[in-house]
Amino acid sequence: MKDIGVAKRYALALFQIAKENGQIDQLDEEIRVVKTLITSSPEWNQFLKSPSISLEKKKEMVKTAFVSVSQHVQNLLMLLIDRHREDIIPNICDYFIDSVNELKGIADAKVYSVRPLSSDEKNAISATFAAKVGKVSLNIDNIVDSNLLGGIKVRIGNQIFDGSLKGKLDRLQKQLLV
Repeated sequence: MKDIGVAKRYALALFQIAKENGQIDQLDEEIRVVKTLITSSPEWNQFLKSPSISLEKKKEMVKTAFVSVSQHVQNLLMLLIDRHREDIIPNICDYFIDSVNELKGIADAKVYSVRPLSSDEKNAISATFAAKVGKVSLNIDNIVDSNLLGGIKVRIGNQIFDGSLKGKLDRLQKQLLV
């Protein structure tokens, strides 16, 4: 639990630096790259968490891997390695991305559908449901679920909008059993 607060503070500090320097979009892209690499590669996690690898070797590998990112992101990664906090890097990335999304009025949404959605369908869903939750737009993660039978189910934060055929049948069944 203590690491969550620490991760939030690091993310907030990086976010403030990004705002002050007008680099929010740039650092957002860079943090997403860092998160993708670290979360998708078990080898990176093992490497960063390994106590048998020296700090200098870790720093050298991180500098090589993230040579194209800004100095602010590199400095953050070096500081985290120095303080043995490599394990909170994904949390810092999440909090930073959340801060950027909040600033831009964007929310993350999971949209469950029977088939993959086209970009036009995603745009229409984003426009419709973003207004319902008071946001400008949605980052849509489309999840194909054949159990829905038809329609879509949208989850934004802790709100669920169920317009699926399965959901309608379940609600009808509950009404009939009461």
